[in-house]
Amino acid sequence: MTVPFRFLQIALFFIASAAASIGANAQIASQKTVVTTDQVRAELMAHAPQGVTPGQPVWVGLQIKHQPEWHTYWKNSGDSGLPTQLEWTLPPGVLAGDTAWPLPKKISLGKLVNYGYEGTLLLPVPLTITPDFKPSLLNPELTVKLKASWLVCRKECIPEEGEFTLNIPVKGSTALNSAAFDAALAAQPQPLAATKDSRLTIDGSTLKLQLAGLPAQLQGQTLEAFPETPEVINPSAPWQQAWQGAVWTATLPLADARSASPALLPLVLTHKGQGWRIELPVSGEWPKATAPATLSPALQAALDINAQANAQGAATASTAVSTSFLAALLGALLGGLILNLMPCVFPVLAIKVLSFTRHADDHRGHRVSGLAYTAGVVLSFVLLGLLLLGLRAAGESLGWGFQLQNPGVVAALAALFTLIGLNLAGVFEFGQFAPSSLAAFQARHPVVDAFLTGVLAVAVASPCTAPFMGASLGLAVALPAVQALLIFAAIGLGLALPYLAASFVPAFARALPKPGAWMDALRKLLAFPMFGTVAWLVWVLGHQSGVDGAGALLALLVVFSAVIWSLTLTGRSRLMIATILIAAGAWLAWAIGPFVLKNQATAEAPAADARWQAWAPGQVEQLLAAKQTVFVDFTAAWCVTCQYNKQTTLADATVLTELEEKKVVLLRADWTRRDPAITAALAQLGRNGVPVYVFYKQGMAPIVLSEILSVQEVRAALAQL
Repeated sequence: MTVPFRFLQIALFFIASAAASIGANAQIASQKTVVTTDQVRAELMAHAPQGVTPGQPVWVGLQIKHQPEWHTYWKNSGDSGLPTQLEWTLPPGVLAGDTAWPLPKKISLGKLVNYGYEGTLLLPVPLTITPDFKPSLLNPELTVKLKASWLVCRKECIPEEGEFTLNIPVKGSTALNSAAFDAALAAQPQPLAATKDSRLTIDGSTLKLQLAGLPAQLQGQTLEAFPETPEVINPSAPWQQAWQGAVWTATLPLADARSASPALLPLVLTHKGQGWRIELPVSGEWPKATAPATLSPALQAALDINAQANAQGAATASTAVSTSFLAALLGALLGGLILNLMPCVFPVLAIKVLSFTRHADDHRGHRVSGLAYTAGVVLSFVLLGLLLLGLRAAGESLGWGFQLQNPGVVAALAALFTLIGLNLAGVFEFGQFAPSSLAAFQARHPVVDAFLTGVLAVAVASPCTAPFMGASLGLAVALPAVQALLIFAAIGLGLALPYLAASFVPAFARALPKPGAWMDALRKLLAFPMFGTVAWLVWVLGHQSGVDGAGALLALLVVFSAVIWSLTLTGRSRLMIATILIAAGAWLAWAIGPFVLKNQATAEAPAADARWQAWAPGQVEQLLAAKQTVFVDFTAAWCVTCQYNKQTTLADATVLTELEEKKVVLLRADWTRRDPAITAALAQLGRNGVPVYVFYKQGMAPIVLSEILSVQEVRAALAQL
C-alpha cells in the first residue's frame, strides 16, 4: 500500500519537532546558570554578538544581584573581605582573559572601609577564540563552566560558592544580555596616561600622589582613589587632597600591616560614576613591610598582645596553660591520663583489666601485656601525628579530631563497636568464625592482642584529647616534626600509664576479686557502654550526613548484627539464613550506603536556642568594628566535652542572663565536618582542636576560657568586659 506523500510530510514534521524538543530539553537540563541564596542571585551570562568565531568578541560574566544591605568585594577588598574568585573550565582553543572589574565604591562599617559592590553587579570576562577551537558537528556549541566563590557581607559575612554551566551557540547572536554587558563595560575605568607631571613618591608613612592630565571638568572636584594592590594603602585612615591649578594632589597613608612594596602601583580614580585608571612608578624607599593584616586592626592588635604574652611564657588567668615545650609535654601526659575516665575509653580499659582476674598470678605475663598495650597506644598516637603533620605539610587544612570529620571513618567505628558489643553481650565468640588455626589466636598471642587493644583505645580516645591539651596540640603542629611527635607520644604514654603501672604492681591484681560468675555479668554489662558509643557515633554521623545518613547507618547496623547472629547457627539453618541476610545486606549497602557517606552542604547541628548564630569567616571582626562584644563556641558533635559544656554551663540561666545583659553576640563554630576556615581560626588562637571558648572585645586581647567550663569562670570573664 502506498503511503500518501502528504502523510509522510506530516509524520516527518512531527518527528523533527519531537527531536528538536528533546534536544532543547536536553540542552536546558545540561545547563545550570543560576544559583540563588538568601543574600544574592548569581547568574552566568554570555554575550556573543557575531557568534563564536575567531576574531569576534565573545564575553561571559557572572552577574550578582545583592539583596538590600548586602555587598560583595572588588579585586582589592579594603580593610576586610575577599574578592570574588572566578575559575573557568573551557574547551581547547578557548582562552579566558582578565576580569573587567567595574568601578568600586567605598562601603563603611564602623571604623572599617571596604571596597565593593551593592545592587546588581556583572563581572565581564573576554574569551579569545583561536583557530584550535573545533566545535562538534552534532552539537555546535561552546560549553563554558564556571566555579565561583564570593564573600557576601552585611554586618555578618557569609562565604558562598556556585558551579555554573552555559552552552553558547556557535552560530547566531546571543544579544539577549547585551544591555547588561554594555552597562558593565561602560562602568570600566578609562585609561589615563602618565604625564611628566604625574608622580607617586614615598614620604615616610605616606604616599604623595600628584596627577596631571585629568579631564578639565574634574578641576576643583573631590575624587576617590582606589589602589588595585591590596594591603598597601590604609583604606580607613583619613587622607588629604587638593587642586593646584590643573594638578590634583593627594596624601595616602600607608597600611599599618603592609604586605607589598610594588615598584608600579595601579590606581583607580572615581567621581560620580566615572572612573580613570593610571599606573605610576613608585619613587623612594618603602618602609620595612610587616605581615599582612588578615583581621580587623582591633582584633589583630588583640591577637598580637596575646601572642606576645604567650612568647614570654605568661599564661592568662583563664587558661593557665604554659606554651613552653616542657610544659606542653607535661600537659600532654596529664591529658592522656585523664582520658582514661572518658566514657568511650573506660570500657576498653575495663576489658583489659578483666584479664588480670583470669591470670592473677602470671606477673611476667601482665608486664609483657602492659608493655604491648603501651606500645600500641603510643605508636598509634605517633602515627596519627605523622598523618596530621604530613597532610598539613601537603597543604591540607586539618586539625586534631580530623579522623572523625570523615563519615566513612565514623561509620566504620560504629560497625566495629557494634561487633565488640555483640561479643561482650555473648551473641557470639570470635573463635566461632575463625579457622581452627586461628581460633586460639588470642590465647596463643596475648601480646598481639594487648597491642591491638591499645590501637583500639586510641581510635576512640583521640577525638577526646583536645579538651585536656588544647595548647599542647596547638603548639605541636607548629613545632619541628621530632618535637611535635614527642608531644603525641606523651599523650599516648599518659593514656597507657594506669594499665602499665598496674601490670607492674602485683598487689593490684591480688586486690581484684577472684574469678567467678561476676566476670560474665561484668562482661555483658560492658556491652551497653559499647552500644552507647554506637548511638553517639550515629548521632555524630547525623550531623555530617543528615537524618537520611544516620537512618541508613542504623539500618545497616541492624542487618550487620543479624548477619553476625546468623553465623552462630548450625546446620542448614546457618547456610540458609546467613545467605539470605548477607544478600539482603549487600543489596541494602548498595541502595542506601551512599547516604551514609554523603556530606551535607550545611550543618544540621541547630543552635540550642535563638540566641546563637552560626559562625562565619570575617564575622568576628565585623562585629568588633561595630563595637560589639563576641563569644565564640568552637565545637563539634563528636566532642563529648563540647556537648557536656553545651548542656550545662552554656545552658545555665544565670550565664545566659548575664550574656544578654552585656549584649554579647553568641556565635557557634561547628567543626563536626572538616572546615578549613575554622581550622585557621583555631590556629590563630594557638589551638588545634575543640572545645575552645573565646570572648572578643575591641581593644582587648581575646579571653580564651578553659576547655571544661564552669559557671564561675564564664561569669568572671564577663566581669572583665
